[in-house]
Amino acid sequence: MGQMIDTLEKQRFALQAKLDAKKTQVERNRLGQFATPTPLAVDILKYASTLLSEDERVRFLDPAIGTGAFYSALQRVFPKQRIAEALGFEVDPHYEEPASQLWAQSGLVMKLADFTHEEPSPRFNLVICNPPYVRHHHLRNGEKARLQFRSYNASGMRLSGLAGLYCHFLGLSHAWMADGGVAGWLIPSEFMDVNYGQAVKRFLLDKVTLLQIHRFDPSDVQFADALVSSAVVWFRKSLPPKDHAVAFTFGGTLLAPKLSRNVPAKALAHERKWTRFPTADIRSNGTISTLSDFFQIKRGLATGDNDYFILDAEAIASHQLPKEAFRPILPSPRYLPGNEILADENGLPLLERQLFLLDTRLPEDEIKERFPALFAYLQDGKSRDIHERYLCQHRAPWYAQENRPPASIVCTYLGRRDSKSGRPFRFILNNSKATVANVYLAMYPTPSLARAIKGDSTLIRKVWEVLNQITPDQLLGEGRVYGGGLHKLEPGELANVDARALSQLIPDFTVPATSEQLGLFGDTELPANKAMHRTRTSGASHARPGR
Repeated sequence: MGQMIDTLEKQRFALQAKLDAKKTQVERNRLGQFATPTPLAVDILKYASTLLSEDERVRFLDPAIGTGAFYSALQRVFPKQRIAEALGFEVDPHYEEPASQLWAQSGLVMKLADFTHEEPSPRFNLVICNPPYVRHHHLRNGEKARLQFRSYNASGMRLSGLAGLYCHFLGLSHAWMADGGVAGWLIPSEFMDVNYGQAVKRFLLDKVTLLQIHRFDPSDVQFADALVSSAVVWFRKSLPPKDHAVAFTFGGTLLAPKLSRNVPAKALAHERKWTRFPTADIRSNGTISTLSDFFQIKRGLATGDNDYFILDAEAIASHQLPKEAFRPILPSPRYLPGNEILADENGLPLLERQLFLLDTRLPEDEIKERFPALFAYLQDGKSRDIHERYLCQHRAPWYAQENRPPASIVCTYLGRRDSKSGRPFRFILNNSKATVANVYLAMYPTPSLARAIKGDSTLIRKVWEVLNQITPDQLLGEGRVYGGGLHKLEPGELANVDARALSQLIPDFTVPATSEQLGLFGDTELPANKAMHRTRTSGASHARPGR
């Protein structure tokens, strides 16, 4: 029997490769078709076997079965006499028809249908699924409304319009499960951090007993052709017991993870980012200071076209452009050999690669009169439709940039744990007058910190040194990760990092910070190129693009 299953799995694996090759990457992305690797499927079913009693007969459901990777693993792990029923749905005949032929004599019932339209039958005690990873923008508005309605009726989840199709599969399957049944979902781990995932997390805490969330090491991409970080979510269809704790595991395999931590469900209910676990500690109920108490954090500016708006001194000279139309801007982090930027007497960064940002709010007619070469450069940009690009369209004038004053400390926006320094993110002390593009996060001191710095010129360096003592795990726990091990920190995520060490450095700080109080992001003039930033005549606006 085992030899026959091995033969069928080899045939299925070859069939999967053949069918995938006949589709383009774009076609598979649109339908979220990324097959589960055989070793992973077997690992998942082996773990499932530990959650069912030994004498319990299995009624198996896979709502997005594909060619049957999980069903094949089911047969490897469970004796044939224990499998009472197996049902799979597949919406694409490209996969369903040949897979049905492959499994025709095995006992699997394959149905060519869209699972989201099917009427539930709550009899299955084992639901295992790698649902289609279809992002919300591939779902039409009418389809979104239908899915939201059906998901709510099936599970009580009020999913937002930003939720991917995999969230609806999880919700809809709830109505197919028998009481006490077990589900294992191989899904993107992003639901643990993003806003649309709040409804999923509330469902997992309130409607079912969440057993375990296993996150794979993002440097070990589970799907070679889909750059997402994956997790397996296990739960039982029963209300959670009192004082329930959830196992968070990371790395290795489901049965032998590298890291493990039990987290009380009560703590999870108040935790915004679940990907902090198992590496991070549970936050205390008392309030702790975070970086938001000391800094207003803003993403660096987005130009709309870096090649056009960011030039080096040689390019500026070759076009005979006026220097007063530019302000210095830091190059990409890869061009910064260290974590401190020195400056000359004019505030220019002492770097081998010096760059300058075109940024003026003078009207074009005045530029034409005073700076003909700059006017010609702007006309050249128009001839290439740069002024029609989204960000430029939402600025007035189109060549003016967002107001990002130089920040004394900036943090890199993207990073990898396996960098040479071992630190995925860098805090950089910026002694120059250079602003930053959106590959950095600009950190502006709150008023209380700014006052302290004004009274002690050495304090900003001490603050920078403390920031560089923040552990990589603290930063990674607040950020997000993508397949291949690429980590990202958004401004709000960096702002949420524990900053108790700064509290000890500045024990008497106060926290009144708001954007308005800071006065940093209104239509203020920047001293670096004040002559080129005159206020427009009445009726002009300085629109700043959103992100």
